[in-house]
Amino acid sequence: MKFIENIRIALNGLSANKLRAALTMLGIMIGVAAVITLLALGDGVTRFVADQFSGLGTNLVFILPSGEGPGPMMDSGPTAEMTLRDAELLADPSLVPGVDAVAPVLFQQVDLQYGGNLHSLLARASTPTYAGINNLEIARGRDIDDHDYAARSRVIVLGSETARAIFPEDVDPLDQDIRVNGITFRVIGVLAEKGAAGIGGSQDDTAIIPLTTAQERLFDSRGASGDYLVNAVLMQASSDKAIDGIIIDASNVLRQSHNIAFRDDDDFQILTQGDFVQAFGVVTNVLTLFLGAIAGISLLVGGIGIMNIMLVSVTERTREIGLRKAVGARKADIMGQFLTEAVVLAMLGGVLGIVVGVLGATLINLYVPELDTSVTVNSVALAVGFSVAVGLFFGIYPASRAAGLHPIEALRFE
Repeated sequence: MKFIENIRIALNGLSANKLRAALTMLGIMIGVAAVITLLALGDGVTRFVADQFSGLGTNLVFILPSGEGPGPMMDSGPTAEMTLRDAELLADPSLVPGVDAVAPVLFQQVDLQYGGNLHSLLARASTPTYAGINNLEIARGRDIDDHDYAARSRVIVLGSETARAIFPEDVDPLDQDIRVNGITFRVIGVLAEKGAAGIGGSQDDTAIIPLTTAQERLFDSRGASGDYLVNAVLMQASSDKAIDGIIIDASNVLRQSHNIAFRDDDDFQILTQGDFVQAFGVVTNVLTLFLGAIAGISLLVGGIGIMNIMLVSVTERTREIGLRKAVGARKADIMGQFLTEAVVLAMLGGVLGIVVGVLGATLINLYVPELDTSVTVNSVALAVGFSVAVGLFFGIYPASRAAGLHPIEALRFE
């Protein structure tokens, strides 16, 4: 009952100075709203990154030369060579069992031109298995086939965004001739829209050409050994359980192919989808913590505001404190009353902050639906906990100061 009475007194005190209380709660509201919004944004970005790599395909293993790949995961040494011969060895089921498909990939910047329209992008040169491994669907036309690959045909498959960029609306891209770095290619297919950004930019802004065509007609892609180079080799495992064995077998094959001595380090790296998600997760977590620290500053400022308003309240109510002590109130009673007022002030600001934070997350989700910035129960609980902690921490000194007043001196206070 005493706690409920303290809450009633606190609410009466706040209602007597509505503007002052509102300004005091503003700092807490901003801080709590920022915490909730940023946590929702961080979770949304993490899910988005995971979905993007899941959308690339299932049970994928990426083999890259040392020095290429996702930021923090990378070796700082010079970039080694990955060749088409390496991909052919990795595709041998007797050497690396448990692999459903292998696709060597060569990434190159190209200029596409149709009429007066020019569009630059990072093209993917690969084998006919590339689209299937990466879950790419053909919306119109057909994919690159074995005949195109063997004949080094000048054919190209365009992403939906790429097709819109270089062709007028009234022109059907299929069977049209475009120029790729000045060389004529025939458009044989248009990919279905993926609807989100992936590695290296939008998955809808892409172009796929046969690897053999790229190596012999477009780019000088031979390495120092004379073998054709590739930027990566994608391997699709038959199941999750097969991935660990594939990593071990692929490593042994490449070490032998590259003549790497027993004690020497690999000149390649083998990554799974989980490794990529983890690497990007580290970045997003650091960013979330950094933004959370900024939100924490708002909570600190709001807490200082609570302490300030409570000190003013103690001064204004000194005679009231003296009177309560004169009729038998103990130090714990006075301290409990002022602590309750500080916590109520912080809690009200926290509730408003939760409302604003949910609205902020909803607006982000409305304008960037791919992020799915939904507010979780944990983030709301954390916000409430912050509010209570701030109220208690910054209310202790004013409350103890009020409780420590001598009743006679308090009654004499003017």
